[in-house]
Amino acid sequence: MTRILDPVLEELRMQVLRMGSLAEAIVAKALRSAFERDAALAKAVAADDLEIDRLDVEIDSAVLKALALQAPVADDLRNVFAIKMIATDLERVGDLARNIAKSALRLAEQGEADLPPKLRELSDHATRLLRRALDAFSDRDADLAHQVLRDDDEIDEQQDRVVEQAIQDIISRPELISQELDCILIAKNLERVADHATNIAEDVILALEARNVKHASKLAS
Repeated sequence: MTRILDPVLEELRMQVLRMGSLAEAIVAKALRSAFERDAALAKAVAADDLEIDRLDVEIDSAVLKALALQAPVADDLRNVFAIKMIATDLERVGDLARNIAKSALRLAEQGEADLPPKLRELSDHATRLLRRALDAFSDRDADLAHQVLRDDDEIDEQQDRVVEQAIQDIISRPELISQELDCILIAKNLERVADHATNIAEDVILALEARNVKHASKLAS
């Protein structure tokens, strides 16, 4: 028997999945604009982010309505809460993509020195982590969500390597300082994308396992 809240939850899930698809696409577009030094593509990112913001507002409204009219409890309440938190993280991913696009605009005005391979590796890893977090939500896969949490440390290490390389390049080739600073900014934004992917995975675990694993390693120590 279909419960009254089931269609509400399913509609919320579909909205978040739509938002997730847009977030993945906007990050990919921002990164492409940076690596290809494509100013026109970078400028398109801001317009794409508006759709993510619109969906975030819609989800906020739907969540408040569900809480007010359906008064969900237990599993349903955790699912509504997780959906709201995931939407917030995806909205921030859109903001980070805009930051990357700003760096891309500056890079488009500079020379043609290649961006470091380590930055592309970080880009691939961070976007893959976001994809897997969203897959965990879509498939209701707690095991995959836990794997996302385990993989986040590698993102931090990759970011550190990009920053170290950028500093070395600035020392050896001072004329590249503007480009290398934008490489550092892009790396920092990608690390934040991965952090939001981790948040999404934590919310999936909360919804599926009724366990709050946020800051678990820090609190355990």
